[in-house]
Amino acid sequence: MTYPTFPLDNRMNPKQPESGGNEFIDVENLLRMALRQTKVVAVSAVIALLLGIVYLQTTPPTYVATSRILVDENLSKVIDEVSPIASSMQTEAAMLSQIEVLRSARLAAVVADKLNLHRNEDFMSPPTSLVQRTIGQVRMSLSYMLSLVRPADPATQARRQEFEELDEATRDALMSSSRRRAAVGRLQANLLAQRVGRSLVIVIGFQSHDPNLAAAITRAYAEAYLGDQLNASFEATEQAAVWLEGRLTELRESSQAAALEVERYRAENGLAETQGQLVSEQQLSELSAQLISAQADAARALARFEQFEVMTSAASSPDISQMVAPVGVEVGPAFGELRTRHQNLSRRKADIEANFGAEHPQAVALGREIAQITRLMVEEIAQITESYRNEYRVALARERTLRQSVADATGRSAQANQSQVRLRELEQQATALRALYQSFLDRYEQTTQQQSFPVAKVRVISEATPPGGASSPRSIMVLGLSLVLGLMMGGALGALNEFNERFFRVGKDVSEGLGFRFLGYLPLLSAHGAKHGKKRGKDGRTYLAGDEPLALAATDHRRRMRVSVDAPLSMFAETFRSAKIACDVVLQANSSKVIGMISVLPGEGKSTVAANLAELLAASGARTLLIDGDLRNPGLTRHLGIQVQTGVIDAVVNPDNWRSAIKYNRQTGLAILPGLVRGRFSHTSEALSSAGMRRLIEDARTSFDYVIVDLPPVGPVVDAKAFSPLVDGFIAVVEWGKTPRAIVHSAIRNEPLIASKVLGVVLNKVRLDKLPRYGSFGGSEQFIKRYSSYYLDDPEQQASSGKAQARAKTETERA
Repeated sequence: MTYPTFPLDNRMNPKQPESGGNEFIDVENLLRMALRQTKVVAVSAVIALLLGIVYLQTTPPTYVATSRILVDENLSKVIDEVSPIASSMQTEAAMLSQIEVLRSARLAAVVADKLNLHRNEDFMSPPTSLVQRTIGQVRMSLSYMLSLVRPADPATQARRQEFEELDEATRDALMSSSRRRAAVGRLQANLLAQRVGRSLVIVIGFQSHDPNLAAAITRAYAEAYLGDQLNASFEATEQAAVWLEGRLTELRESSQAAALEVERYRAENGLAETQGQLVSEQQLSELSAQLISAQADAARALARFEQFEVMTSAASSPDISQMVAPVGVEVGPAFGELRTRHQNLSRRKADIEANFGAEHPQAVALGREIAQITRLMVEEIAQITESYRNEYRVALARERTLRQSVADATGRSAQANQSQVRLRELEQQATALRALYQSFLDRYEQTTQQQSFPVAKVRVISEATPPGGASSPRSIMVLGLSLVLGLMMGGALGALNEFNERFFRVGKDVSEGLGFRFLGYLPLLSAHGAKHGKKRGKDGRTYLAGDEPLALAATDHRRRMRVSVDAPLSMFAETFRSAKIACDVVLQANSSKVIGMISVLPGEGKSTVAANLAELLAASGARTLLIDGDLRNPGLTRHLGIQVQTGVIDAVVNPDNWRSAIKYNRQTGLAILPGLVRGRFSHTSEALSSAGMRRLIEDARTSFDYVIVDLPPVGPVVDAKAFSPLVDGFIAVVEWGKTPRAIVHSAIRNEPLIASKVLGVVLNKVRLDKLPRYGSFGGSEQFIKRYSSYYLDDPEQQASSGKAQARAKTETERA
């Protein structure tokens, strides 16, 4: 196994427990839990499979015969066409309606009467399964017990008396009617009817323990359904014909009255039409087109006028020769010639001025000529602008005239339109009535023709035949479901076991849960009958449950107290060496070390651990004193089998003569101060913390290297807390898989006087065969078998060997 290291500065300041709150999901821990509960899950699965097999063996087979029916609306369309609000049979609601018709009591009664099912004992009393019989018996028992408790109902008694007073024929008729109702109910309960996907096919079936009976009932159902649909079609067609005949007379009169009203209204309001359009509407359309054209002409004239008006304002500028007419506007050839002459003269003047100066007579003459041409250009532009102004005024006047005409025509058209709204309403009413009358007339003709041969809208596309095999119970499904349920139940039980897991299993639980060092594992020593109860033998002697004499129990206890010496190469002894190293390293400054052995609950093996540690220390040559400090229950002294007259209490009372109470082990030299209490002694904590005990411990330090004190459990009493000032360190013993973590944490970790001196924790009574299940993957617990090559001694074999038996016998005689 892997043993811890021991730093020198950590004894008085134990580390705080680590918190696993940062981990979201510990997958490794979940996997370990699953592996630990494998047997529980496997057993649950096996039990569930066995129950499934029992169910299969005790349940009679059930057969299902099926038939397929197509709901084909192409066979007949009379009913759908008559209905004002058509409902397609392809819709989900229509198919569900057909399925409800199949499941109806009326159709079931037809089938029951046709096959006389109420007289068929195979149908009325089918075989039942073990589960059904058990449930029936329970119900009958409950009903019987309730009938004994509840008073009889007067109404029920009256009806029973009336039935008994009837004649035999009447009673038979009532019983036959009752059986018929029961047969109808059984038919409805065992009928299967469902739609095939999104198609128009309905599958009907019946389940029974007789395959031939199932096929016969399914065929009867199909025939009854076809007959029901045929009768419904005939009745609907007949009713539709009668209704249509009366409706046609009403529609004929209404259509004629509506047509006469249309013509009368048209004549009264002068709504004459030409080519399908009112005269007022034609005039308004023409005037509107002319107005649009006049508006466009006025807009073009205004644009030209504004452009030339801008040119007129810019005509006095020096660069009038560069003036260009607007695009699409004709300015005439005269203006172009004047502009060309102006440009030529301007170039000549510029050349003369550049060569001869501005005062040259020719330059002056050219300037006068240019001014004359400029004046002519301005006059030409003004004349063109005026002509465009006149054109714009004419277009604007024409637009105003047309606008007034359109307004007048609009008024007349509005009045006509208002009258035409009512006219259209009358025309639509007359048209609708005429179309409705024609439609109903066509339907009436079709209905009268088809009334003599109504056709059902359904047909059988697959006949029912006796099934070749049972439909239930299905072996594979039952066994598979049983296995799944068994695994689920096993998983639930395993999860419950893990939820109840509140104990220390591995060293990581100690270091993380308590913050103390983990010193090692002490395997469980399964003694011969030591953990079993007592019984009385045939010879009158008292025996253990293992068929051994009671006297051997004491010998077994003494063998347990020295396993570390009898099996020095065992894992058991190696853990005590780890504890010794912890004491030597952490308490290396103390020449004599006082070690207190504590536990939380009684029965955790604290006394056994104390004795084995002391034996190991003494066998290694160290002067060791073992004190039984459990004054209330001196189990150490009792298990060692020491018969003494004086003990710890005498040594405390007379500390100067305490050595006379010591007993020695001649083999190892271990000194033992037994615990002996005469009568009931209640002041044990005061005795352990008294001045006499302090003097005894101080005197023992001068004579011994190790003083091992077996103290009472810290859970029920405060003796260990009272003795804590006298010890150098504590070794806590926790029973593997039995002592809850919470009580250890509250009793030791939350006691500063004890927690500050805890050297480490030993897990006792460890089941090595189960230990790897709780260790982490890659942890030392997973390699326990590989460590066995270093543990050459088996503590159980060594304890039960002849040498150990002889040594135990010698010690018994010596004691």
